[in-house]
Amino acid sequence: MHGVFKRQNERAPARMGRLSVLPVFFSLEDKRVLVAGGSEAALWKAELLAAAGAQVHVFAPASELCADFVPLIENGSFVHHDEGWSAEVLEDMAIAVADAACEDEAKAFHAAAIAAGVPVNVIDKPEFCQFQFGSIVNRSPVVIGISTAGAAPILAQAIRRRIETLLPASLSAWAHWAQTMRASINARLVAGTPRRDFWERFVRRAFDRPFTQREASGLFREANSIAANPDQMVGRITLVGAGPGEAELLTIKAVRVLQAADIILFDDVVTGEALELARREAQRIRVEGSERQSICEQMIALARSGKHVVWLIAGDPTHDRHADAAIDRVESEGIQVDLVPGVVIDMAAKLAFNAASAERIRPECMRSVA
Repeated sequence: MHGVFKRQNERAPARMGRLSVLPVFFSLEDKRVLVAGGSEAALWKAELLAAAGAQVHVFAPASELCADFVPLIENGSFVHHDEGWSAEVLEDMAIAVADAACEDEAKAFHAAAIAAGVPVNVIDKPEFCQFQFGSIVNRSPVVIGISTAGAAPILAQAIRRRIETLLPASLSAWAHWAQTMRASINARLVAGTPRRDFWERFVRRAFDRPFTQREASGLFREANSIAANPDQMVGRITLVGAGPGEAELLTIKAVRVLQAADIILFDDVVTGEALELARREAQRIRVEGSERQSICEQMIALARSGKHVVWLIAGDPTHDRHADAAIDRVESEGIQVDLVPGVVIDMAAKLAFNAASAERIRPECMRSVA
Protein backbone atom coordinates (compact mmCIF):
# COMPACT_ATOMS: atom_id res chain seq x y z
CA MET A 1 0.00 0.00 0.00
CA HIS A 2 1.34 3.38 -0.97
CA GLY A 3 1.15 6.27 1.45
CA VAL A 4 -0.89 9.30 0.50
CA PHE A 5 0.84 12.61 0.99
CA LYS A 6 -0.71 16.04 0.72
CA ARG A 7 1.06 19.13 -0.39
CA GLN A 8 1.56 21.82 2.23
CA ASN A 9 -1.32 23.95 0.94
CA GLU A 10 -3.69 20.93 0.82
CA ARG A 11 -3.41 20.00 4.47
CA ALA A 12 -6.47 20.24 6.68
CA PRO A 13 -6.55 23.25 9.02
CA ALA A 14 -4.85 22.66 12.36
CA ARG A 15 -7.22 21.86 15.22
CA MET A 16 -5.00 23.91 17.52
CA GLY A 17 -3.14 27.10 16.74
CA ARG A 18 0.54 27.36 17.48
CA LEU A 19 1.42 27.26 21.19
CA SER A 20 4.32 29.27 22.57
CA VAL A 21 4.56 26.71 25.39
CA LEU A 22 2.78 23.45 26.21
CA PRO A 23 0.75 23.65 29.43
CA VAL A 24 1.46 20.53 31.46
CA PHE A 25 0.85 19.70 35.11
CA PHE A 26 3.36 17.76 37.19
CA SER A 27 2.09 15.24 39.74
CA LEU A 28 4.56 15.73 42.60
CA GLU A 29 2.92 13.92 45.53
CA ASP A 30 5.77 12.39 47.61
CA LYS A 31 8.31 13.13 44.86
CA ARG A 32 11.75 14.49 45.79
CA VAL A 33 12.50 17.94 44.35
CA LEU A 34 15.52 20.18 44.72
CA VAL A 35 15.61 23.90 45.43
CA ALA A 36 19.07 25.49 45.34
CA GLY A 37 19.39 28.80 47.16
CA GLY A 38 18.01 30.47 50.26
CA SER A 39 16.55 33.68 48.82
CA GLU A 40 12.96 34.94 48.97
CA ALA A 41 12.51 33.85 45.35
CA ALA A 42 13.75 30.34 46.15
CA LEU A 43 11.43 30.23 49.17
CA TRP A 44 8.38 31.03 47.05
CA LYS A 45 9.21 28.22 44.62
CA ALA A 46 9.82 25.84 47.53
CA GLU A 47 6.39 26.70 48.98
CA LEU A 48 4.70 26.07 45.62
CA LEU A 49 6.39 22.69 45.30
CA ALA A 50 5.50 21.73 48.87
CA ALA A 51 1.88 22.77 48.28
CA ALA A 52 1.81 20.23 45.43
CA GLY A 53 2.84 17.49 47.87
CA ALA A 54 6.54 17.30 46.97
CA GLN A 55 9.35 16.49 49.39
CA VAL A 56 11.36 19.68 49.03
CA HIS A 57 15.13 19.44 49.59
CA VAL A 58 16.70 22.87 50.05
CA PHE A 59 20.42 23.14 49.36
CA ALA A 60 21.91 26.35 50.78
CA PRO A 61 24.30 27.23 53.61
CA ALA A 62 22.36 28.23 56.74
CA SER A 63 23.97 31.66 56.61
CA GLU A 64 22.32 32.29 53.20
CA LEU A 65 18.76 31.43 54.22
CA CYS A 66 16.32 34.34 54.28
CA ALA A 67 14.48 34.92 57.56
CA ASP A 68 11.21 33.37 56.38
CA PHE A 69 12.92 30.15 55.33
CA VAL A 70 14.02 29.26 58.86
CA PRO A 71 10.65 28.60 60.58
CA LEU A 72 9.45 26.50 57.65
CA ILE A 73 12.56 24.35 57.85
CA GLU A 74 12.18 24.06 61.63
CA ASN A 75 8.57 22.88 61.35
CA GLY A 76 9.50 20.22 58.81
CA SER A 77 8.00 21.79 55.69
CA PHE A 78 11.35 21.40 53.90
CA VAL A 79 14.43 19.21 54.25
CA HIS A 80 17.42 21.50 54.66
CA HIS A 81 20.94 20.59 53.54
CA ASP A 82 23.47 23.02 55.00
CA GLU A 83 25.57 23.14 51.84
CA GLY A 84 25.45 24.28 48.25
CA TRP A 85 24.17 22.06 45.48
CA SER A 86 26.32 19.62 43.52
CA ALA A 87 25.73 17.46 40.47
CA GLU A 88 25.49 14.34 42.65
CA VAL A 89 22.43 15.58 44.60
CA LEU A 90 20.41 15.91 41.40
CA GLU A 91 20.08 12.15 41.05
CA ASP A 92 16.48 10.89 41.47
CA MET A 93 15.03 14.40 41.77
CA ALA A 94 11.72 14.99 39.97
CA ILE A 95 12.36 18.72 39.46
CA ALA A 96 15.31 21.03 40.05
CA VAL A 97 14.97 24.77 40.73
CA ALA A 98 17.75 27.24 41.48
CA ASP A 99 18.15 30.90 42.28
CA ALA A 100 21.60 31.25 40.77
CA ALA A 101 23.93 33.97 42.02
CA CYS A 102 25.53 34.52 38.61
CA GLU A 103 25.38 33.51 34.98
CA ASP A 104 28.10 30.87 35.39
CA GLU A 105 26.22 29.16 38.23
CA ALA A 106 22.98 29.23 36.22
CA LYS A 107 24.73 27.65 33.26
CA ALA A 108 26.36 24.97 35.43
CA PHE A 109 23.10 24.12 37.25
CA HIS A 110 21.21 23.88 33.98
CA ALA A 111 23.83 21.61 32.43
CA ALA A 112 23.99 19.35 35.50
CA ALA A 113 20.19 18.96 35.62
CA ILE A 114 20.03 18.18 31.90
CA ALA A 115 22.75 15.55 32.31
CA ALA A 116 20.79 13.98 35.18
CA GLY A 117 17.58 14.00 33.15
CA VAL A 118 15.81 16.33 35.59
CA PRO A 119 13.47 19.12 34.41
CA VAL A 120 15.14 22.39 35.36
CA ASN A 121 14.16 25.97 36.14
CA VAL A 122 16.62 28.75 36.97
CA ILE A 123 14.65 31.61 38.49
CA ASP A 124 14.45 34.76 36.33
CA LYS A 125 16.75 33.26 33.69
CA PRO A 126 14.44 31.90 30.96
CA GLU A 127 17.32 30.80 28.77
CA PHE A 128 18.15 28.21 31.45
CA CYS A 129 14.57 26.98 31.99
CA GLN A 130 12.89 23.92 30.54
CA PHE A 131 9.64 24.96 32.21
CA GLN A 132 8.20 28.07 33.85
CA PHE A 133 6.03 28.71 36.89
CA GLY A 134 2.98 30.59 35.61
CA SER A 135 0.41 32.59 37.54
CA ILE A 136 -1.89 30.24 39.44
CA VAL A 137 -5.59 30.21 40.24
CA ASN A 138 -6.02 27.68 43.03
CA ARG A 139 -9.33 25.92 43.57
CA SER A 140 -7.70 22.54 44.14
CA PRO A 141 -8.28 20.00 42.79
CA VAL A 142 -9.06 22.60 40.11
CA VAL A 143 -5.79 24.35 39.27
CA ILE A 144 -5.41 26.89 36.46
CA GLY A 145 -1.97 27.90 35.22
CA ILE A 146 -1.44 31.04 33.13
CA SER A 147 1.66 31.71 31.06
CA THR A 148 2.76 34.46 28.72
CA ALA A 149 5.99 32.55 27.97
CA GLY A 150 7.90 35.28 29.77
CA ALA A 151 6.61 38.00 27.44
CA ALA A 152 4.58 39.94 30.02
CA PRO A 153 4.33 38.46 33.55
CA ILE A 154 2.19 41.42 34.67
CA LEU A 155 -0.37 40.46 32.01
CA ALA A 156 -0.53 36.92 33.43
CA GLN A 157 -1.21 38.40 36.87
CA ALA A 158 -4.00 40.56 35.46
CA ILE A 159 -5.55 37.55 33.75
CA ARG A 160 -5.36 35.63 37.01
CA ARG A 161 -7.25 38.40 38.80
CA ARG A 162 -9.97 38.35 36.15
CA ILE A 163 -10.36 34.57 36.44
CA GLU A 164 -10.41 34.77 40.25
CA THR A 165 -13.51 36.97 40.08
CA LEU A 166 -15.31 34.42 37.88
CA LEU A 167 -14.57 31.31 39.94
CA PRO A 168 -16.46 31.01 43.25
CA ALA A 169 -14.39 30.01 46.28
CA SER A 170 -16.68 27.01 46.85
CA LEU A 171 -15.62 25.52 43.50
CA SER A 172 -12.89 23.66 45.36
CA ALA A 173 -15.39 21.91 47.64
CA TRP A 174 -17.62 21.02 44.68
CA ALA A 175 -14.64 19.57 42.79
CA HIS A 176 -13.67 17.47 45.82
CA TRP A 177 -17.24 16.19 46.00
CA ALA A 178 -17.17 15.24 42.31
CA GLN A 179 -13.84 13.50 42.78
CA THR A 180 -15.31 11.42 45.62
CA MET A 181 -18.70 10.68 44.03
CA ARG A 182 -17.80 10.30 40.35
CA ALA A 183 -17.62 6.49 40.33
CA SER A 184 -20.89 6.17 42.26
CA ILE A 185 -22.72 8.65 40.03
CA ASN A 186 -21.48 7.08 36.80
CA ALA A 187 -22.51 3.63 38.07
CA ARG A 188 -26.09 4.93 38.50
CA LEU A 189 -26.37 6.69 35.16
CA VAL A 190 -25.93 5.16 31.75
CA ALA A 191 -23.47 6.82 29.42
CA GLY A 192 -24.92 9.38 27.05
CA THR A 193 -27.66 11.95 27.68
CA PRO A 194 -28.57 10.99 31.29
CA ARG A 195 -24.97 11.11 32.50
CA ARG A 196 -24.16 14.28 30.56
CA ASP A 197 -27.31 15.95 31.87
CA PHE A 198 -26.34 15.20 35.45
CA TRP A 199 -22.82 16.55 35.12
CA GLU A 200 -24.15 19.70 33.43
CA ARG A 201 -26.43 20.15 36.43
CA PHE A 202 -23.42 19.63 38.67
CA VAL A 203 -21.49 22.38 36.84
CA ARG A 204 -24.41 24.80 37.08
CA ARG A 205 -24.78 24.18 40.80
CA ALA A 206 -21.03 24.47 41.37
CA PHE A 207 -21.03 27.93 39.80
CA ASP A 208 -24.37 29.15 41.10
CA ARG A 209 -24.49 27.95 44.70
CA PRO A 210 -22.08 27.64 47.63
CA PHE A 211 -21.24 24.06 48.60
CA THR A 212 -23.20 22.65 51.54
CA GLN A 213 -24.08 19.10 52.47
CA ARG A 214 -27.71 19.96 51.79
CA GLU A 215 -26.88 21.11 48.24
CA ALA A 216 -24.74 18.00 47.66
CA SER A 217 -27.54 15.73 48.92
CA GLY A 218 -30.00 17.49 46.62
CA LEU A 219 -27.71 16.92 43.66
CA PHE A 220 -27.37 13.25 44.54
CA ARG A 221 -31.17 12.95 44.65
CA GLU A 222 -31.26 14.47 41.16
CA ALA A 223 -28.93 11.69 39.98
CA ASN A 224 -31.33 9.09 41.38
CA SER A 225 -34.27 10.89 39.72
CA ILE A 226 -32.51 10.93 36.34
CA ALA A 227 -31.66 7.23 36.73
CA ALA A 228 -35.29 6.39 37.51
CA ASN A 229 -36.71 8.56 34.71
CA PRO A 230 -34.07 8.88 31.98
CA ASP A 231 -36.67 9.91 29.37
CA GLN A 232 -38.38 12.58 31.49
CA MET A 233 -35.62 15.07 32.08
CA VAL A 234 -36.75 18.69 32.47
CA GLY A 235 -34.44 21.67 32.07
CA ARG A 236 -34.55 25.00 33.82
CA ILE A 237 -35.06 28.68 33.01
CA THR A 238 -33.08 31.68 34.25
CA LEU A 239 -34.13 35.28 33.75
CA VAL A 240 -31.00 37.45 33.65
CA GLY A 241 -30.88 41.22 33.88
CA ALA A 242 -28.86 42.55 30.93
CA GLY A 243 -28.88 46.19 32.09
CA PRO A 244 -28.35 48.36 28.99
CA GLY A 245 -26.98 45.28 27.18
CA GLU A 246 -23.28 46.12 27.44
CA ALA A 247 -20.83 43.37 28.41
CA GLU A 248 -19.01 45.53 30.99
CA LEU A 249 -22.24 46.17 32.91
CA LEU A 250 -23.26 42.52 33.29
CA THR A 251 -22.90 41.19 36.82
CA ILE A 252 -20.43 38.41 37.60
CA LYS A 253 -23.33 36.07 38.39
CA ALA A 254 -24.93 36.93 35.04
CA VAL A 255 -21.73 35.93 33.24
CA ARG A 256 -21.61 32.63 35.15
CA VAL A 257 -25.19 31.86 34.12
CA LEU A 258 -24.44 32.68 30.47
CA GLN A 259 -21.50 30.31 30.56
CA ALA A 260 -23.78 27.48 31.74
CA ALA A 261 -26.64 28.13 29.26
CA ASP A 262 -27.80 25.81 26.50
CA ILE A 263 -30.07 28.40 24.82
CA ILE A 264 -30.06 32.21 25.17
CA LEU A 265 -33.01 34.40 24.23
CA PHE A 266 -32.13 38.07 23.72
CA ASP A 267 -33.30 41.26 22.04
CA ASP A 268 -31.56 44.11 20.22
CA VAL A 269 -30.46 45.88 23.39
CA VAL A 270 -27.94 43.08 24.05
CA THR A 271 -24.60 43.70 22.34
CA GLY A 272 -22.51 41.13 20.54
CA GLU A 273 -19.77 41.62 23.16
CA ALA A 274 -22.20 40.56 25.89
CA LEU A 275 -23.21 37.44 23.96
CA GLU A 276 -19.54 36.55 23.48
CA LEU A 277 -19.36 35.95 27.24
CA ALA A 278 -21.75 33.00 26.89
CA ARG A 279 -20.80 29.37 26.45
CA ARG A 280 -19.61 28.95 22.87
CA GLU A 281 -21.93 26.01 22.19
CA ALA A 282 -25.04 27.85 23.45
CA GLN A 283 -27.74 28.51 20.85
CA ARG A 284 -28.68 32.19 20.53
CA ILE A 285 -32.25 33.18 19.61
CA ARG A 286 -33.27 36.78 18.94
CA VAL A 287 -36.73 37.60 20.33
CA GLU A 288 -36.98 41.27 19.40
CA GLY A 289 -40.58 42.33 19.04
CA SER A 290 -42.00 39.01 20.23
CA GLU A 291 -44.94 38.99 22.61
CA ARG A 292 -43.87 38.29 26.19
CA GLN A 293 -46.39 35.47 26.41
CA SER A 294 -45.03 33.77 23.29
CA ILE A 295 -41.47 34.10 24.63
CA CYS A 296 -42.58 32.46 27.85
CA GLU A 297 -44.23 29.54 26.02
CA GLN A 298 -41.11 29.16 23.87
CA MET A 299 -38.92 28.93 26.98
CA ILE A 300 -41.21 26.35 28.57
CA ALA A 301 -41.07 24.17 25.44
CA LEU A 302 -37.27 24.38 25.33
CA ALA A 303 -36.94 23.62 29.04
CA ARG A 304 -39.17 20.56 28.64
CA SER A 305 -36.58 19.19 26.20
CA GLY A 306 -34.02 19.28 29.02
CA LYS A 307 -32.34 22.57 28.15
CA HIS A 308 -31.09 25.35 30.42
CA VAL A 309 -32.75 28.40 28.89
CA VAL A 310 -31.57 31.94 29.68
CA TRP A 311 -33.63 35.00 28.85
CA LEU A 312 -31.53 38.17 28.77
CA ILE A 313 -33.92 40.96 29.74
CA ALA A 314 -33.05 44.64 29.39
CA GLY A 315 -32.59 46.37 32.73
CA ASP A 316 -33.31 44.58 36.00
CA PRO A 317 -35.98 41.82 35.88
CA THR A 318 -36.62 42.22 39.61
CA HIS A 319 -38.30 45.52 38.67
CA ASP A 320 -40.19 44.11 35.67
CA ARG A 321 -43.84 43.09 36.13
CA HIS A 322 -43.65 41.07 32.89
CA ALA A 323 -40.81 39.04 34.43
CA ASP A 324 -42.98 38.36 37.49
CA ALA A 325 -45.73 37.06 35.22
CA ALA A 326 -43.24 34.87 33.33
CA ILE A 327 -41.96 33.36 36.59
CA ASP A 328 -45.51 32.53 37.71
CA ARG A 329 -46.23 30.88 34.35
CA VAL A 330 -43.04 28.81 34.35
CA GLU A 331 -43.48 27.67 37.95
CA SER A 332 -47.06 26.62 37.17
CA GLU A 333 -45.55 24.07 34.77
CA GLY A 334 -43.31 22.65 37.49
CA ILE A 335 -40.12 23.98 35.87
CA GLN A 336 -37.34 25.46 37.98
CA VAL A 337 -36.85 29.18 37.37
CA ASP A 338 -34.14 31.45 38.77
CA LEU A 339 -33.73 35.21 38.67
CA VAL A 340 -30.45 37.15 38.33
CA PRO A 341 -30.75 40.92 38.94
CA GLY A 342 -29.17 43.37 36.54
CA VAL A 343 -28.07 46.97 36.47
CA VAL A 344 -31.07 49.31 36.35
CA ILE A 345 -30.89 51.18 33.04
CA ASP A 346 -31.11 54.62 34.68
CA MET A 347 -28.18 53.66 36.91
CA ALA A 348 -26.29 52.31 33.90
CA ALA A 349 -26.67 55.67 32.17
CA LYS A 350 -25.19 57.37 35.23
CA LEU A 351 -22.27 54.93 35.29
CA ALA A 352 -21.61 55.54 31.60
CA PHE A 353 -21.74 59.30 32.18
CA ASN A 354 -19.32 59.04 35.13
CA ALA A 355 -16.94 56.90 33.09
CA ALA A 356 -17.00 59.41 30.24
CA SER A 357 -16.41 62.26 32.70
CA ALA A 358 -13.47 60.39 34.22
CA GLU A 359 -11.93 59.99 30.76
CA ARG A 360 -12.24 63.75 30.17
CA ILE A 361 -10.83 64.62 33.60
CA ARG A 362 -7.92 62.17 33.64
CA PRO A 363 -5.60 64.20 31.34
CA GLU A 364 -6.19 67.28 33.50
CA CYS A 365 -5.25 65.33 36.62
CA MET A 366 -2.16 63.95 34.96
CA ARG A 367 -1.01 67.42 34.00
CA SER A 368 -1.56 68.80 37.49
CA VAL A 369 0.46 65.99 39.08
CA ALA A 370 3.35 66.19 36.63
